[in-house]
Amino acid sequence: MFVDIAKIHLKAGNGGDGAVSFHREKYVAAGGPDGGDGGKGGDIIFVADKNLSTLADFRYKRKYIAENGEKGKAGRGSGKKAPDLVVRVPEGTLIKDAEDGRIIADISDSEPAVIAKGGKGGWGNTHFATPTRQVPRFAKRGAEGEELDVTLELKLLADVGLIGFPNVGKSTLISVVSEAKPKIANYHFTTLTPVLGVVRMGEGSSFVCADIPGLIEGAGEGVGLGHEFLRHVERCRLLLHVIDVSGSEGRDPAEDFDKINRELSVYSEELSRRPQIVVGNKCDLCDEEQLKRVREHFESKGYAFFPVMAAIAEGTGELMNYVAAELQKLPPVKRYEAQAKPKEDYLKPKTRTFNIRVCDGVYIVEDAPWLLDIMNDINPEDYESLQYFERVLRSSGIIDALKKSGIAEGDTVSVYDVEFDYVE
Repeated sequence: MFVDIAKIHLKAGNGGDGAVSFHREKYVAAGGPDGGDGGKGGDIIFVADKNLSTLADFRYKRKYIAENGEKGKAGRGSGKKAPDLVVRVPEGTLIKDAEDGRIIADISDSEPAVIAKGGKGGWGNTHFATPTRQVPRFAKRGAEGEELDVTLELKLLADVGLIGFPNVGKSTLISVVSEAKPKIANYHFTTLTPVLGVVRMGEGSSFVCADIPGLIEGAGEGVGLGHEFLRHVERCRLLLHVIDVSGSEGRDPAEDFDKINRELSVYSEELSRRPQIVVGNKCDLCDEEQLKRVREHFESKGYAFFPVMAAIAEGTGELMNYVAAELQKLPPVKRYEAQAKPKEDYLKPKTRTFNIRVCDGVYIVEDAPWLLDIMNDINPEDYESLQYFERVLRSSGIIDALKKSGIAEGDTVSVYDVEFDYVE
């Protein structure tokens, strides 16, 4: 079964907790804190696999959870970093945030993409020793790994797309010009899945052609199979619009052409402007006058027209030479740029969860994963950046919660990897 869209849940590993430990050795008094840091949680990484052609595997496994980092150890021993979870998908897979639809990554080459980051390991109590706090009996918990739902959407990587009504000969054409072996029969919707074929034009020269099935009138609104497969045309640099010049099924080839282009326009205005070459197939079933009339119709509209008899490979060589030359003039296969996550305005009054724990006089703000985005952007050397951080702490209710917990001026506040003295 061909599956080209799937929704899955991702959970990166949590960071390991830091250790609370003190050095113990014979004849060594007050050895001091030696708790190690926790290990980083595993990332979830997506990579392209050329051996995969559908997203069918994701119909059966929908949750992908990376391992947590190991806890810190005594003797300043750091916990092990958790292994990353690698998820393999077909080339051309778009990864979108299921919540807002933004594109997170386009897996179209060998470059791996980190989609969910594992949490940082917590600090051991070694980090919290100061001249005035020599016996810290607390450590930091590991940070939570990222968790999100994503939609996987496969858009085939092809230079050329074959479009047209069912039974006009698209499958026959791709079978004679490439190494693809689609099912061919004299009835509609013989091809139920997109078919890719490599067209070789000589040493070091080739391009990928895709037979896109299921396009009929109304495909742009989801009629037939067209809406399922129109997405696979989106990356194609050039379209070969195959028509039946003989009108063997009682349809007018010019009307067929216009109907399919209307469907492309309904689906995507950008797609409707993609360069097209008209391929007049089944020339052996029509007379010269009919062929001449069809050719003149399309050439008058500015389209290159190639009459072929795909079943016997008549005219296909000239067509492929022309296609190869046109591809040299066109930009490469479309890549989709990742879209940045919208910055939240943390100064707006919103309910933000957090927890405050007091250990040895230190007020630890934790269980607030939303704060991590801010911590990554804060520059401790910049005064305005620190002022913004203070405003966030006040607007989110953290300052008020610290006061309720009994904090006094000069007490230490710890927020993830940042420590500061509280000042009224």
